Amino acid sequence: MEVIVREGDSLWGYSQLFGVNVQLIVDSNPDVNPSQLTIGQRIKIPGYVTVDYRVVAGDSLWSIANRRHISVESIKLVNANINPNALKIGQVILVPLRITWRLVQGKQNYDYETMKRDLTRLQNVYPFIQMPSIGNSVLGNEIPEVLVGSGNKRVHYNGAFHANEWITTPVIMTFLNDYLLSLTNNVSIRGLQTFPLYQETMLSIVPMVNPDGVNLVLKGPPSIEPYQTKVVEYNNGNTDFKSWKANINGVDLNDQFPAEWEKEKARRRQSPGPRDYPGESPLSQQEAIAMAALTRKRDFQRVLAFHTQGKVIYWGFENLEPPESETIVKAFSRVSGYEPVQTIDSYAGFKDWFIQDWRRPGFTVELGMGINPLPLSQFDEIYEDALGILLAGLYM
Repeated sequence: MEVIVREGDSLWGYSQLFGVNVQLIVDSNPDVNPSQLTIGQRIKIPGYVTVDYRVVAGDSLWSIANRRHISVESIKLVNANINPNALKIGQVILVPLRITWRLVQGKQNYDYETMKRDLTRLQNVYPFIQMPSIGNSVLGNEIPEVLVGSGNKRVHYNGAFHANEWITTPVIMTFLNDYLLSLTNNVSIRGLQTFPLYQETMLSIVPMVNPDGVNLVLKGPPSIEPYQTKVVEYNNGNTDFKSWKANINGVDLNDQFPAEWEKEKARRRQSPGPRDYPGESPLSQQEAIAMAALTRKRDFQRVLAFHTQGKVIYWGFENLEPPESETIVKAFSRVSGYEPVQTIDSYAGFKDWFIQDWRRPGFTVELGMGINPLPLSQFDEIYEDALGILLAGLYM
């Protein structure tokens, strides 16, 4: 929502009027000098939208504001050209509406287009978030990153490295939405005040690392050749792609990182397929290249990669993880009931590479239990389990 600056206005005044922390307003207007507002300037207020209201007989700004539980001043701020003392029947004015509900509906087949639409809606309502692209998939789909906060602690979450584990994306997107709601409505999540987390942390989220693969699982082969034909070949002639984990080239993106990649290559599938093909070389696929470049650029202090299934948290690699990893994973286990597992006989994963090259805490969180793709009937339970980990990842 935008308001139009009047004489004597300040961001602090808007903060008091709308009940939104002033820092969120400052961060929603990066091109504005908070100490030099100019009359007529447009200022974004996060957590609000405006809705049309048609004036009826007997209406006044006071009566409209009173019915909507908002202030007269807030209505004046979004209607710069109305005469508040001369409303006309049938006149349409804008009325501020505070968003107190989720925009993201995670309990659905959550494909790439759904994610993009939800991200656009979130950015419109919460303009303090940033949304740079980290690169493109093989089919040219932009891979967005979401940044929340600008604190010194740099934390990264990602989902849907594996195509048929796409339920991780709406889990992360629902958390993002809940975090933004908490910040703008001054409400806690599980008793935890979130604004201090916003101040202390820069949260980086890549909700869907493998958009082409997710769409393949949910919508079938792309219309573009040679991919339309190739994926069926890689899938042994089967047009049911529920078991597909790889990207559109038939490469497993979580076997693409230079962390004992040669060991993984030697014992894995040797040609493209639905899963377990590490590619011809590490970081040969665009999606893996983009994730590696992002990780180098941001210099994260910890990373959490969300997968399914097993209700376990993998937290080590070749004994290169720092001592604090064990402390953190025990906290994750307490809040989720998931089992911490230090190492498994696996290499070349994203968290493996992060631990190896940075010697910092990295985690692979296996959400839910069953056969991938996990059914949407599990979504609510998975989210409740994951929520404790997603929160602890910020405050630990």
